[in-house]
Amino acid sequence: MDHHRPILLLLLISLLAVFHVAISSPSDLDDPLIQQVVPGAANDLSSLSVEHHFASFMRRFGKTYKDEAERLYRLSVFKANMRRAQLHQKLDPSAVHGVTKFFDLTPKEFRKYMGLKKARKSFGSAQEAPILPTDNLPENFDWREKGAVTGVKNQGSCGSCWSFSASGALEGANFLATGNLKTLSEQQLVDCDHECDSSEPDACDSGCNGGLMTTAFEYLMKAGGLESEEDYPYTGVDRGTCKFDKSKIVASVKNFSVVSIDEDQIAANLVKHGPLAIGINAVFMQTYIGGVSCPYICGKHLDHGVLLVGYGSAGYSPIRLKDKPYWVIKNSWGENWGESGYYKICRGRNICGVDSMVSTVSAITTSH
Repeated sequence: MDHHRPILLLLLISLLAVFHVAISSPSDLDDPLIQQVVPGAANDLSSLSVEHHFASFMRRFGKTYKDEAERLYRLSVFKANMRRAQLHQKLDPSAVHGVTKFFDLTPKEFRKYMGLKKARKSFGSAQEAPILPTDNLPENFDWREKGAVTGVKNQGSCGSCWSFSASGALEGANFLATGNLKTLSEQQLVDCDHECDSSEPDACDSGCNGGLMTTAFEYLMKAGGLESEEDYPYTGVDRGTCKFDKSKIVASVKNFSVVSIDEDQIAANLVKHGPLAIGINAVFMQTYIGGVSCPYICGKHLDHGVLLVGYGSAGYSPIRLKDKPYWVIKNSWGENWGESGYYKICRGRNICGVDSMVSTVSAITTSH
């Protein structure tokens, strides 16, 4: 059997190398918080171990609690999320799952960091995007490299993901129309947009209580457009009053449309029209650290609005030992989540509903 040893050794070295690439940064391999849940690590969830990792978690993310009772409760939630991360790692081995800043939140509390309302079949008054040619699509594409994407933002605990998705799409469309990248206001949408879906009058954009990107586009067409982030800064709370100043509009919606579930059409629209507003099931995102997320099973219920900015042909899979095509998604949970604020999810099977709610917008500009 000795003649098999060189082959086995080579396979082991390849495994370790590929796994190393999948981690978001080289130092992560030495991080005990990540070692707690990644394959091959010691998964000791004893009280002493959990207490130690919880203390490290609190230091890393600046967590404080009002009293000892609250700290002990959050410790119990943290331990439950450690087990959830272990489960996610088994169900989603091509990504890396571990401790994130959301580990002291219950699933119900975590949902506050989402906010996408139930998907409607009609998408209001949105038109279907025309079919585009797909013969000459680039193998890899990323709007970040072309200057069409602003920095990663943070919605906080306000369920305003829909406003970040919509503003991000308009930021990209405005860049394509003018050549200038302007950071637009989500708070204007939170405060002022109460647009309702034309087919379901009770389904309305509701600030921190959720909304929908297509109805946000409808509001913007009626209101005239969005102010800049500087002129209408984000607070992350429903203030109850709209302070929109039409004279300060910097980007306006010309029209918007819904893209078919066909992934080649999504890619073609991304390349032609700029970053796309999409919905996703975020269940695996609470524990996501890096790599290409491609869970064996994931619900198609869409609960989070994000921004599709690019795609790749080869994302490394440490477990399956093969390249995996993926979408590149800009999230709105700050740069200290995921891969510097970004999420990669595999292309090809509508994983977590990623292809089910895709909309594109085009812009006209108002000088200011």
